Amino acid sequence: MDTNQASPIYAQGITHPLLPPLGGPNPVLPPELTPEEKTAVLTQLRWTRYSQIGMESCAFKTLASGTIGFGLGAFISLMSASLQYEDPILRQQSAAGQALSSGQKTLEVFKEMGRGMWRSGKGFGKVGALYAGSECVIESYRARNDMTNAVAAGFVSGAILAASSGPKAAFGGGLAFAAFSAAIDMFMRRETKE
Repeated sequence: MDTNQASPIYAQGITHPLLPPLGGPNPVLPPELTPEEKTAVLTQLRWTRYSQIGMESCAFKTLASGTIGFGLGAFISLMSASLQYEDPILRQQSAAGQALSSGQKTLEVFKEMGRGMWRSGKGFGKVGALYAGSECVIESYRARNDMTNAVAAGFVSGAILAASSGPKAAFGGGLAFAAFSAAIDMFMRRETKE
């Protein structure tokens, strides 16, 4: 059988000496392409597969979730700064025993907001990275995408986050986070009426 026909028969795979074969063999290209065009198409396919593998890796998912979690935590802290009932300017005035100028007041408000954004962002980023990384590792090990991965990742994440409070708190934190993960996953996987 001729492999240069338009049928979806695959020929040789894209290989690199330092990587395993990526995504199976190359598709058969149309015969009217010149050798330079074939090389360009195969190069584009190779880099597309590299980017897909990179974006599906656990390291990328963990880093992306941590970064997005950090940004979300910082944004929530920034929005909640306007609702704080404790005034950092008043606290500074009472600690120093003197009145602050308007420039010093503004600087203190921005410093306080920045510290709050950093703390909140770190917390959200840590939780996001821990959960996404553990779910990806569990999913890779099980080779399935189902609700068990989310519940197990929730238990592992909750237990790790509460581990400094002792084994009883770690177990309780794991159960609570697993229940929360199950509820969110059930909500996200529900069937929609069409």
